[in-house]
Amino acid sequence: MSSNVNIEKPRRPGRPPSQQARDAIVRAACTMLQERGVTGITMEGVATLAGVGKPTVYRHFGDRHELAMAALMRMATPEGEAPGNADPMETLKQQLLGMAALFETPTGRFVTSLLASGHGDTEMSKAFRNHFVEQRRQQSRVLLQLAKDAGTLRPDTDVELALDQLYGPILYRLLMGHGSIDRSLVTRLLDQLLEGIALA
Repeated sequence: MSSNVNIEKPRRPGRPPSQQARDAIVRAACTMLQERGVTGITMEGVATLAGVGKPTVYRHFGDRHELAMAALMRMATPEGEAPGNADPMETLKQQLLGMAALFETPTGRFVTSLLASGHGDTEMSKAFRNHFVEQRRQQSRVLLQLAKDAGTLRPDTDVELALDQLYGPILYRLLMGHGSIDRSLVTRLLDQLLEGIALA
């Protein structure tokens, strides 16, 4: 007795996002950001510049606002990775200085004025909070915890409160537009924070 048994082959999942493609997309977005500003970034333009299809861009980023924030993140992050034995607080300082340097550029000043005006692109503001501020805060959280575990900071240090103390003045200046965000501000904020939580 013979019977034809149809064995259904499992469906192949969609092609996973390629890190190489993502890097090319973010680099292209950085180029467009520097040349045209935040409002000049388009999904089509980035796809063309990166040499990928438009669907590939959407596979990595939901919209142009999210893509713009990824580019800002890249521009605010120092080149290269910190060595495994790097001092967490020094790494944190360099990351904050990179962010300050970004806000001193024309693109950074545009973002600052957009947020301070209260009349900017609300989706851009949301993307800034979700894809720039939160990611930077998460990176800082890890570094502060590493410093605490290493005995550099007081054992009773409240990491979340320290983050608020560090980023609160920066975000306040972004929203109110009453003062600059520069190397001097970052250095003074970090020094003042450490006066309270660093071990002598």
